Amino acid sequence: MTDMADLLLAWYDAEKRVMPWRGIHDPYRTWVSEIMLQQTRVDTVRDYYTRFITAFPDVFALAEADEADVLKMWEGLGYYSRARNLQEGARQVAERFGGILPSDPSVLASIRGIGPYTAGAIAAIAYDVPAAAVDGNVIRVISRFSGIREDPTVPSVRALIEKTVLALMNRKRPGDFDQALMDLGATVCVPGTPDCDRCPLRDLCNAYAAGDAQDLPLLPAKAPPRVKPYDVCVVLSGSRVLLRQRTEKLLNGMYVFWMREGHSDIRKLRDVLAGQFAAVPLSVDCRESAKHVFTHLVWDMNLYLVTLPPDLSAPAGYLFVNKDELDRYPVPVAMKAARRLL
Repeated sequence: MTDMADLLLAWYDAEKRVMPWRGIHDPYRTWVSEIMLQQTRVDTVRDYYTRFITAFPDVFALAEADEADVLKMWEGLGYYSRARNLQEGARQVAERFGGILPSDPSVLASIRGIGPYTAGAIAAIAYDVPAAAVDGNVIRVISRFSGIREDPTVPSVRALIEKTVLALMNRKRPGDFDQALMDLGATVCVPGTPDCDRCPLRDLCNAYAAGDAQDLPLLPAKAPPRVKPYDVCVVLSGSRVLLRQRTEKLLNGMYVFWMREGHSDIRKLRDVLAGQFAAVPLSVDCRESAKHVFTHLVWDMNLYLVTLPPDLSAPAGYLFVNKDELDRYPVPVAMKAARRLL
């Protein structure tokens, strides 16, 4: 075990990825970076992280910010519930802990939006507490290294992986150890066929010796994403465009164009719009189709450009904004193709 930690940390010291949130023992910055990195590539997160920290440099700044400003700063990162939970967690930290994140993983896990992985990462990286931060990369590395040939989504197997990380961990450098596992999984011990020739742990690796590294971890097959059809209309009235702030769980708080589930022909769509706005559209023009892929869902969208008479009032739940002011509102990437119609 000591050999494994020594080999891994020596590799990490020479090969670790340079990131703006590393080398700073700041629990708030570790927290922000770890939330951003959930299901998002490191290269994407770098610029977002820098802008976010500039706008909200500490827990209090984030806790006191308008939610719309937080979502706008998050625009394009996706999984917007992360941003809302991060802000709600900041409010809890400000109220319960005087703005200072605790170092105990079990207490950290009581904060909104902080699960076992994030709690372990904050404790280990910011406070040097021996805590396991087990993400997909770590599951893969440990499954291969230790020869764990069971489904890691099963709670008992997940607990075994966490126990194994703690047993292998260098107690003097727990944060570096956790990050080294993450880096190894992201750059060498990758999904599919790992680059075993570059791996510092090859000679100690159970899966390499057995010749089945490419088969581990034994994850269950993913169900294909559901496809939902939508008509998406960029509705113009004079120089104004229609928006709606979503109240649904998916993209909650974000602003989208007019949407209706299903695909309709232009005549049916014209009738629906005329009824909603009490005004006959001047034009309804189908421009293109687009798809946006979420984790378990695909929006299959037909995109329309709709022109209404000027000076109309927005229906309940909607608002008209000047096209030049659209950048003030957090609009998700799912609307990117529709936004191009403007």
